[in-house]
Amino acid sequence: MSLVAKLHLATSPQISLNTRQTTIKRTPVPIAAYYTKIKSKPIYVSESLGFKPAMQGYSPRSLRSSIKCSLIEPDGGAVVELIVPESERASRVLEAESLPKVKLTRIDLEWVHVISEGWASPLKGFMREEEYLQSLHFNCLKIKDGSLVNMSLPIVLAIGDDVKEQIGSSPNVGLLGPNGDLVGILRSIEIFKHNKEERIARTWGTTAPGLPYVDEIITNAGNWLIGGDLEVINPIKYNDGLDHYRLSPKQLRQEFDRRQADAVFAFQLRNPVHNGHALLMNDTRKRLLDMGYKNPILLLHPLGGFTKADDVPLDVRMEQHSKVLEDGVLDPETTIVSIFPSPMHYAGPTEVQWHAKARINAGANFYIVGRDPAGMGHPTEKRDLYDPDHGKKVLSMAPGLEKLNILPFKVAAYDTVAKEMAFFDPSRAKDFLFISGTKMRTFARTGENPPDGFMCPGGWKVLVNYYKSLQAEDASSQQPALSV
Repeated sequence: MSLVAKLHLATSPQISLNTRQTTIKRTPVPIAAYYTKIKSKPIYVSESLGFKPAMQGYSPRSLRSSIKCSLIEPDGGAVVELIVPESERASRVLEAESLPKVKLTRIDLEWVHVISEGWASPLKGFMREEEYLQSLHFNCLKIKDGSLVNMSLPIVLAIGDDVKEQIGSSPNVGLLGPNGDLVGILRSIEIFKHNKEERIARTWGTTAPGLPYVDEIITNAGNWLIGGDLEVINPIKYNDGLDHYRLSPKQLRQEFDRRQADAVFAFQLRNPVHNGHALLMNDTRKRLLDMGYKNPILLLHPLGGFTKADDVPLDVRMEQHSKVLEDGVLDPETTIVSIFPSPMHYAGPTEVQWHAKARINAGANFYIVGRDPAGMGHPTEKRDLYDPDHGKKVLSMAPGLEKLNILPFKVAAYDTVAKEMAFFDPSRAKDFLFISGTKMRTFARTGENPPDGFMCPGGWKVLVNYYKSLQAEDASSQQPALSV
């Protein structure tokens, strides 16, 4: 079955709750069920359940006695939706045609997508200066009732001197996509100085050269930031065969309600799923069942926006994820696979707060966090850019994330005795092999197979075929042109 065909199923024909290849037949459920018009009835209940400490001397927020269950309230009380009603779109287009225009980059458009669907609720547009400063310096925003919501990444739109001059005193501007198509309107705008050095230093904790997001979008961006209230004329679509994986927070909440979830645990990744990931996700569900939840649902939520050049592309990752469900490594009946449209900053503990906050708005009340979340190697030194334990510690303390239960995950590695991925046992450390994402990609690129049990065969084949296609492209580009 082709990838495109598979994407029209919310379940695959085979499942298994362990990382072995034992499978159980299931009946596929049409993905159209995601879009069923169901009135959302959020449940927000506290139960005294609690977790056992994940590590000695560490008390994450997940250890608190008050554990929230089912669909928690989005930040600000409601999921923001900024798509213009269909009946009003023609008039908005006419209005926008007469306005000064700001052209968006591909990453700007990804942020329009994020804002318009409510991932950043209660934010209603690109940040004005007051919101920007709160986000940059406090990692949160104060809303009208005086409470704080987490907002650790500035969501801003940069413009150059020439565009600022063209806008003049106009209170509104039209937004054009990278291809020149009309995307939306930004209203009641405010233009303020873009201090790039301060933004980079406070977001990444360094101004060292080689930060992927900085190089891609900030370094050559304009000297001004423009904020305002956003209206998007049509829902953002990419027409890449993956759009029906891009479920909005509202659609996800409807699907969680349809499945009668009493807990939702979110797992973000930007790499292919191996059996260690699956072990962790299946173990988390078991822990939640042991705590008394009846129907915990996994939100497997790969990041779908900008990623650095050496990361595996989204379409390959989604095909690999579909094989993981098809091969029975994860249970399709208790798993929702959806794309999170945000660009990736690689900003470590600062960015992981954004990743967690966005999942609150989608209805998740548990968030799995691991080693060095949203991290990367230092761009100029041979070390990690961030302390690998700081992400989960920051999440346990971050203002505005109090209602989210943080689940620090156990370390999984390849058990050379059992020949499978297992939770690391320090008492027999010599029996475990750690296979990093870099090493995994090297295996696939060189055609070397990883140890048996590291990844499901179907998923591994997707990666090998991807790297073979890259090698074929390189070989083709290096062939000398034929003389005529």
